[in-house]
Amino acid sequence: MDHQGNIYFTTLAGGSIMKLDSQLGLVKWATTDLPNGQIILPDGDHLICDSVLGKILRFSPDGQYIRDEMNGICAGKKVHVPNDLITDNSGNLYFTDSIRNVGTVFFIGENGDESILCTGLDYPNGIVISNSGKTLYVAESYRNRIISITLEDKRELPKGYEVFIELPYHKSGDPVRNLPDGIAINAAGKMAVAHYGMQCVRLVSPKGELIGTIDTGMPCTSNVFFIDDETLLVTGGYDEPGPGAVLRINLNER
Repeated sequence: MDHQGNIYFTTLAGGSIMKLDSQLGLVKWATTDLPNGQIILPDGDHLICDSVLGKILRFSPDGQYIRDEMNGICAGKKVHVPNDLITDNSGNLYFTDSIRNVGTVFFIGENGDESILCTGLDYPNGIVISNSGKTLYVAESYRNRIISITLEDKRELPKGYEVFIELPYHKSGDPVRNLPDGIAINAAGKMAVAHYGMQCVRLVSPKGELIGTIDTGMPCTSNVFFIDDETLLVTGGYDEPGPGAVLRINLNER
């Protein structure tokens, strides 16, 4: 959501970045091959992962392509499927490369430095930074968990990761029925996790404890965004590749 209250979401295989304009309603804002995770920078530009091009693209506030922010290689390593991304208060960029078993979390500093924060992950997916800016959280989809990476000293690479929370498993035992996807944190530190294969959003305390579950009615619940502490936007689909929906959920009513 931008400062004017407009909501943006991507359609993956639909190739479109859509804008739910507070004045005009739903409009197509921009197009690319396979748009995935998206953020809005302080200057109003958008960064969008294109998961088929293997790039991160920069668009202007009016939806015009500006340049490749990351063109398929980062820290000397090929990027396969850039999925989701986040920046910290200093303008440093973090993003996930979603592949099985050897997935990677990358870093691009505001000064252009590039590094690998963590690799050997089984499909790293959603990504968010704690309110303190000291911890990076990543959804590791095929291990059905959220991991944490400490970022206290930007001059040194993290020495690994810890498991923040293991999420409930689907009773079928099929890992595809689990798959945590997008994650978000509100000002109070509460985390929301889109549990893609479980048709729900998980609510997690700052201590890594499961404190709630919301059935979204969407079998493919893909991403979450806090409008404010108690209002959640949720994206997802009723099938692959669609149709899909954007839901607004008031947590006080749950």
